[in-house]
Amino acid sequence: MVDRFAPFFAGFALLLIGLIASPLSAHEGHDHGGPPPPVSTTIAPRADASTADLELVAVARGERLEIFLDSFKGNEPIDGATLEIDGPGGTTKAESNDDGTYMAAAPWLSQPGTHDLAITVIAGDLFDVVTLTLVIPQASGGSTPVADGGGLLIGTAWAQELGSRLQRQDLTLWTIGGGGVVIGLVLSGVFRRRKTAIPAVMTAAVLLLAGSPQADAAGSAGTTTRANERDIAQRFADGSIFVPKTTQRILAIRTTFTENVTHRGTVELPARVIPDPTTSGYVQASVSGRLTPPPGGFPQLGARVSAGDVLALVQPSIGAADFTSQQQQAHELDQEIMLVERKLQRFERLQSVIARGEIEDATLELQGLRARRANLKQAPTAAEKLTAPVSGVIAAAQAVAGQIAEPSTVIFQIIDPSRYWVEALSFEAHSVTGPARGKFMDGRTASLTYRGSGLADRNQAIPIHFSVDEKPEGVRAGQLLTVLSSTTDERAGIAVPRTSVLRGSNGQSLVYEHTNAERFVPREVRTEPLDGDRLLIVSGIEPDKRIVTQGAELLNQIR
Repeated sequence: MVDRFAPFFAGFALLLIGLIASPLSAHEGHDHGGPPPPVSTTIAPRADASTADLELVAVARGERLEIFLDSFKGNEPIDGATLEIDGPGGTTKAESNDDGTYMAAAPWLSQPGTHDLAITVIAGDLFDVVTLTLVIPQASGGSTPVADGGGLLIGTAWAQELGSRLQRQDLTLWTIGGGGVVIGLVLSGVFRRRKTAIPAVMTAAVLLLAGSPQADAAGSAGTTTRANERDIAQRFADGSIFVPKTTQRILAIRTTFTENVTHRGTVELPARVIPDPTTSGYVQASVSGRLTPPPGGFPQLGARVSAGDVLALVQPSIGAADFTSQQQQAHELDQEIMLVERKLQRFERLQSVIARGEIEDATLELQGLRARRANLKQAPTAAEKLTAPVSGVIAAAQAVAGQIAEPSTVIFQIIDPSRYWVEALSFEAHSVTGPARGKFMDGRTASLTYRGSGLADRNQAIPIHFSVDEKPEGVRAGQLLTVLSSTTDERAGIAVPRTSVLRGSNGQSLVYEHTNAERFVPREVRTEPLDGDRLLIVSGIEPDKRIVTQGAELLNQIR
């Protein structure tokens, strides 16, 4: 039984020897250090360089050289520049595509090897010379150019040699292993003395050789070239992101240069919008009575009124006791009027005896009594006119014909829609000073100016008033917002826009650092509020770094 299966065991042993020996012969002095940095497969060789003002990426597109030119600190495309390229084919001028992208004819790109380039950039008052090295790999189906995170393509002879080594390893593996199986089948056929075993052995050998990596590489050479025809943004295992310049253009990625500056402290306060006390007012009745509309009717909400306009009439209501008292006063006045009239008649008949002064006094007394009687007669029917104290817009109206208006009831509220204040509540004794910023629920902001704070607590909070410098669209009295006001305290840190700070999957705040032309790395940071538009990074990032300020949310979606 052992002799019968010995050939199979021998073939299997040879196969194991091939599997073990093949990988051991591929190192040639290579050490087992740390893993290389993440790489991204790209369609074309590329090289990048940067100066204090510029960032340039050159990409080989067939026999044309595509150049991306951006500002170094802001990552903004620079258009309208003049680019002269000194390369293997001499001096060539690049043509602008009106979006910070330039194209130049470069027939020498079809020749594999290392090409040194010097690109002269003239953009307005800016003049700079950028040098870089572009590597064009050998055209091989088994080796695919790879780019590091910064955008520089690894297409050197080292990469080609590595590819050949891998091919030789696979070839050795399949040759030794397949040979072991074939030898085992041959020996089995000899021991069994079956002639039919030889054709089967030959067929298996052909199948094994046809499935070798050399055949797969030759068949996929054209497929690899055709598949890599566009740059692809992707995220690596360490969290960094490779984003080609073409994708950065689409996402409109912008950056800022970080600086560690001392800023005033900031406090967040809950607040609401209130009308400006100087240009707003209430319309109230001074006596209790029934409302009646003036000529033209009551003003409607949103209607503009001027100071002094009659808005409503109040017909006073008189009780039974008041009515009786008024009747009694009327009778007394009538009696006094009759007595003064008779006295005045006697004085007139005795003008020669009575002094002229007594006659004039009696006449004036009679006139006063008649005026009092007339006023008393009109008192029950005279309506009070409710007029507008200021010019503005009717913001609130509680007027209905026939309604009984009490002296404390607000019938109309008038405000100036172009002037608002903000009332914030502080639960701590903050020394608020200087300008402030108000942030509404929908993301809008408004500039505020500090007006003053109260000394007395209101529900255990101190009211603080600000005036709105510029009225944003859609602001109404009573709206809620958050006020970010400066205090006398000072804090040091890096100020970044609020759009730069994102929330990671672990709940930690993070920003994206632009480490190289086409690489972005997330950094966990600790932030504090600074104002309505910015946050203060107090730890997690160092000064003189490029932080993404626009498009960070889109970068975070790349997988």
